[in-house]
Amino acid sequence: MISSAIVIGAGVAGLATAALLGKEGYSVTVVDRLDTVGGRAGELVVDGFRFDTGPSWYLMPGAFDHFFALLGKRTDDVLDLVPLNPGYRLFPEDEEPLDVPSTREEAIALFESIEPGAGAQLREYLKSAEDTYEIAVEKFLYTTFSSYLPFFSADVRARYQKLAEFLVRPLDAFVDKRFCDVRLKQMLTYPAVFLSSHPSRTPSMYHLMSHTDLSLGVKYPQGGFAAVVDAIAQCAREEGATLQLGCDVTAIRTDPRTRLATGVSVRTADGEVVDLDADVVVSTADLKFTETRLLPPDARTYDEKYFASRDPGIGTVLVMLGVEGTLPQLDHHNLLFSRDWGPDFDAVFDGPIAARPTGASRSVYVSKPSATDPSTAPCGNENLFILVPTPAAIDLGHGDAYREAASPAVDAIADAAIEQIAQWCDIPDLPQRIVVRKTLGPADFAGRYNAWSGGSIGPAHTLKQSAFFRGRNQSKKLSNLYYAGATTLPGVGVPMCLISAENVVKRLRGDRSPGPLAEPI
Repeated sequence: MISSAIVIGAGVAGLATAALLGKEGYSVTVVDRLDTVGGRAGELVVDGFRFDTGPSWYLMPGAFDHFFALLGKRTDDVLDLVPLNPGYRLFPEDEEPLDVPSTREEAIALFESIEPGAGAQLREYLKSAEDTYEIAVEKFLYTTFSSYLPFFSADVRARYQKLAEFLVRPLDAFVDKRFCDVRLKQMLTYPAVFLSSHPSRTPSMYHLMSHTDLSLGVKYPQGGFAAVVDAIAQCAREEGATLQLGCDVTAIRTDPRTRLATGVSVRTADGEVVDLDADVVVSTADLKFTETRLLPPDARTYDEKYFASRDPGIGTVLVMLGVEGTLPQLDHHNLLFSRDWGPDFDAVFDGPIAARPTGASRSVYVSKPSATDPSTAPCGNENLFILVPTPAAIDLGHGDAYREAASPAVDAIADAAIEQIAQWCDIPDLPQRIVVRKTLGPADFAGRYNAWSGGSIGPAHTLKQSAFFRGRNQSKKLSNLYYAGATTLPGVGVPMCLISAENVVKRLRGDRSPGPLAEPI
């Protein structure tokens, strides 16, 4: 008898889970309230400009390769990947831009040219990052943490002292001990932002992130992350999954007698409420929304008290610009860093401060995908995607990407970011050359994706919210309810979402081992 599964959410984690469950022999139905796939990894097309509305850095290529291999595919068969070198251009405040390479030896040479002795320090730093990355992949990412035996294996025991230091020493202190130049320190600590976390609250275990961009390199999938989503969705369909879009899940139905989820209730586009039955339910929706809105109180593993003591991570204002003419001043990926970025993080993580009246960071990320992918903009024009970190605060309001007007706060943050880029990147006429402008704010993430507190990436990777402290991927109350996605383990980002889907399969198999599943021969 074929078992049935319902997957809530058609984002990366939901589509990946559907594909892998289909491969396992399940009859899978994916339900999403939006009428398109991708979730936060969405796409917006306006007047010939095609914008990714979420992820834009293709890192951890091994996670993609492994996922597609489980489905009998090669990444190169489904994605057209272009290596980027430099990996990104750095615009330090009041200093000349720096191109940061995405190969180890070139990065070491750059560090040495800026600070004598820093090259040797970076070599050791990246050696440690690589070792930590490999042990994370082998023991801490592809696991459900349902067994503690892997923590007592010989290779982990040999690293106990280092791992303990990595857990208790924050990332910024770990970097400060080794480098002096502000720019070098920022290059090694900025990944904390993409972990939705503050560098002073991020365990230095995450220095492994530098291995992914400075050693493994940065790539870009032609077609953007919409192409990645399409490839995963195609895998799900090939494995027999049915996608029901425009259907809003209103409840996970439960049977208190059997302690099982029996299916979900959905509201269709025409307002009809329909019950869908299943043997297994996997929610890739925001964990807080799943637990406190979709489940009755007696079936909740995590209640409001649990979330009250936790960090929802960062919010963002996303600014999508269509710009007339070319912008040679910018590379594909660009980072603008305040020299003293302490107030930036204070404003984002600790509440409003006088120096940042809008609550936004002045250290921002700018992607120019048209540098690599002509399909993202009309010929001769540029496509800019700007990410401005903000507090995870719904009251900052909406952008205008999916409504007529943006809130005053989101508009003000977008205006400030555009002016900053114009000044720091030597594009004085940038505001006058904008022909398309669309924004998203924290309220959009709350409204469209049911994101906790309007957070855009997922819960911060603090010590209390990393590895087995991040939570379970299976309900304690309902034995056939599972979780995947950025708000559960192993964490935020597209690669982590792919891994979270595999961890659901491991739970269903009763596989308590660490490490990735064996790939088909």
